[in-house]
Amino acid sequence: MTREETLDPRDWNELRVLGHRMVDDMLAYLEQVRERPVWQSVPEEVKASLAGPPPLEPTDVGAVYEQFRRDILPYPTGNIHPRFWGWVMGTGTPVAMLADMLASGMNPHLAGYDQSASLVEHQVVSWMAELLGFPPDASGLLVSGGSMANLVGLTVARNTKAGFDVREAGLQTPGLPRLLFYGSSETHSWARKAAELLGLGNSAFRRVPVTADYRIDMGALRSAIAADRKAGARPFCLIGNAGTVNTGATDDLRALARIARDEDLWFHVDGAFGAFAALAPSLREIVAGMGEADSLAVDLHKWGYLPFEVGLALVRDEAAHRAAFATRSSYLEATPRGIVAGGLPFAELGVQLSRGFRALKVWMSLKTHGARALGRLVEQNVRQARHLRGLVEAHPRLELLAPVPLNVVCFRFAASGLDPAALDVVNQEILIRLQERGIAVPSSTVLDGRFALRVAITNHRSRLDDFDLLVNAVAGIGEELIAEPFGRTVLHADRDARRTRRSGT
Repeated sequence: MTREETLDPRDWNELRVLGHRMVDDMLAYLEQVRERPVWQSVPEEVKASLAGPPPLEPTDVGAVYEQFRRDILPYPTGNIHPRFWGWVMGTGTPVAMLADMLASGMNPHLAGYDQSASLVEHQVVSWMAELLGFPPDASGLLVSGGSMANLVGLTVARNTKAGFDVREAGLQTPGLPRLLFYGSSETHSWARKAAELLGLGNSAFRRVPVTADYRIDMGALRSAIAADRKAGARPFCLIGNAGTVNTGATDDLRALARIARDEDLWFHVDGAFGAFAALAPSLREIVAGMGEADSLAVDLHKWGYLPFEVGLALVRDEAAHRAAFATRSSYLEATPRGIVAGGLPFAELGVQLSRGFRALKVWMSLKTHGARALGRLVEQNVRQARHLRGLVEAHPRLELLAPVPLNVVCFRFAASGLDPAALDVVNQEILIRLQERGIAVPSSTVLDGRFALRVAITNHRSRLDDFDLLVNAVAGIGEELIAEPFGRTVLHADRDARRTRRSGT
């Protein structure tokens, strides 16, 4: 008879000792983060060690952990570091790290069921709805992140406002009107992905021009809606941005809510990080009108400071939310008592049936730190952005490229005598050297055709002197580039290009 096996350890005490060491190592790793480079490239020998065929036979877990410590732990993205400001990434916390471990230990299935974990997720959704200005009976779902939360919101919008049964008829039925939705040209790329995934097509996303402050142009929006209606299309949704990815701009959400009501459109707000301004008394007015939205997407692993991954979709109308996703299967039916007595409510509000216990780290963090602490940290990050803006404006070699309404600062090194193309080359090299030297990790964007160093501050570990260091490093590397052969090459190429343009050849 074949001996039955299990994946539990043969020696629980041995694993317990290793587990305690793992916790100690990771807490030390977080405690000492400032002492390490922000980022470092993975060496070729480490890449080789992480390649190879699948392991068919067991390896001692202690040896596996040692490889993790040697080959994996030293080479992360770096977003837990105080000087990581690339893209809009969260930093995580020690408490939330431990919560993730506890959630994995419980390992519940969060489609629903009569269980404590479901009660925790319901509680978290209710708390977040209240904190972000949604009604207490709003529907909500924890998802992987902002892109999925926005997809959920747009799906409900499409199905609710299409004017026909999208789930039954689909979008290929002849004679049905073309469905269109609107957002500013600064809207995150999730909108294109969602348009394609939902069968609407990229061209169904109407990108509306922005004003000089990177907010949606209301006149252009009204004109676009009117023109599309006249052409026989059916506008169904309007997207407002609470914190755009490029510059941190927030659309006039109150005005967009009025337009949505006037035009009978679903009003969705992408608040991936900017929605959390609602937690900060001094910033709340920036996102005024967000609570009037029909749906809202937020990323708790951004300005909620939690570890990846956790986002939230809120929908004002619970019935509309459920109607967009719920299905019936005999093997998933609720029973009057027993484990399925609570039904599977979360499976009926999104794409996933199998779902993990994301809610625990949110619940533990809010209980441990309190929402007011999050609001103070959001205000702190905005003060840091304003401090950086002041440093840039005061520096003779730096140039601010966009307003700083929230927590994103876009600037560049501006050497005199270089045309825009040459400045782009220099600033891209500055960015790469900042990262390769482990000094700091900003990211980049292009604003009005100009390459920008982009500093997005959603980091609870950052301090004001980190931004002083950044400015000094950018200016120093810029001067270094101009003085070395790289800079002379750029200057010569720039002069040659100017001569070519003047001669017309």
